[in-house]
Amino acid sequence: MNSGESQNISKPPFFDGNNYNHWKSKMTILIQSLDYNLWDLIVDGPDFPTTTNENGEKVPKPRTRYNDEDRKRVQMNAKSKYIIICSINSNDFNRVSSCVSAKEIWDRLEGTNQVKEAKISMLVHDYEMFTMNGNEDIKTMFTRFTNITNAL
Repeated sequence: MNSGESQNISKPPFFDGNNYNHWKSKMTILIQSLDYNLWDLIVDGPDFPTTTNENGEKVPKPRTRYNDEDRKRVQMNAKSKYIIICSINSNDFNRVSSCVSAKEIWDRLEGTNQVKEAKISMLVHDYEMFTMNGNEDIKTMFTRFTNITNAL
């Protein structure tokens, strides 16, 4: 790198829908390096401000009644969400845009991509083990092969 070039080391790695585990590892390290409290919030979930209603039940505290500590906790969740949202493609964004917490986003991405990777792994196995079945003709075999490759 030239002395005139600078690199923003806090820029989140972009997830394009491929190699989720690689992206997840990089994101984990990035978030932990920025502020380990952000990572704790993603793992444990946010502690949104609550108050007790007239029935003695805990309910969300109205924003107009937030104190400085409440705002700090809500801000931490917003920062975590921002870091994750800025690093994902539009398809993944659409899947997580309704999530309230960074933990929800992280968990939804994790579940979605584990399913996707398991499906891809199965298809790769089918592709690698592909042979003509004894009872099928060339056209049927070709259709089955095309279905596998298209799914991949």
